[in-house]
Amino acid sequence: MNKNRRLSMWLLLVFTLVTTSISAQDWRLKTNLAYWATTTPNIGAEKKISDQWSINFSTGWNPFTFSKNKKLKHIALQTEVRRWLDSPFSGHFLGANLLYSHYNVGRVHFPFGLFPKVKNHRFQGDLGAIGFVYGYDWQLDKSNRWNLEAAIGLGVGITHYTKYNCEKCASAIEKKTKAFVMPTKMAVSLVYNLGTKDTDKPN
Repeated sequence: MNKNRRLSMWLLLVFTLVTTSISAQDWRLKTNLAYWATTTPNIGAEKKISDQWSINFSTGWNPFTFSKNKKLKHIALQTEVRRWLDSPFSGHFLGANLLYSHYNVGRVHFPFGLFPKVKNHRFQGDLGAIGFVYGYDWQLDKSNRWNLEAAIGLGVGITHYTKYNCEKCASAIEKKTKAFVMPTKMAVSLVYNLGTKDTDKPN
């Protein structure tokens, strides 16, 4: 991946997070445990923007190549707007998300029959997607510091890629642009609330 492009994306994410607000009470940090299971380090942040709305940012980066040239190399950036059905950071939520990823993937077996051609070939390219999300957030402790969040999303992606045989330095065998229905989010996240959450307490 072009190093300047990678740096620009990271700087854009950091700038957005820093300039939106400095109030710790409205922020929380998270990491997707399911994403870690794919050997991908990742981090996210979420900001409450009103009584029932929040905006979520996340990124993941996988730089690893394994034996037999198996790889799930990619960098991914995702932004999501959420509508909480009760109050922010608690219970059910619905959302819409945007996803961008640059990837270099080969010899990977995805679950549920997703992307079957990747098992025998290497694909390198860029992906953009938009989708809708449903999720639920559980409070884990009485101090309101820790939560567990599960979310799933479905949408439409468009990718431009080059297809290779899996051998190193193999020649390109196909270049293509393709649109398809895809999962845009699969997350089981551990969440840390930076400040005391707003909770409705009886008088």
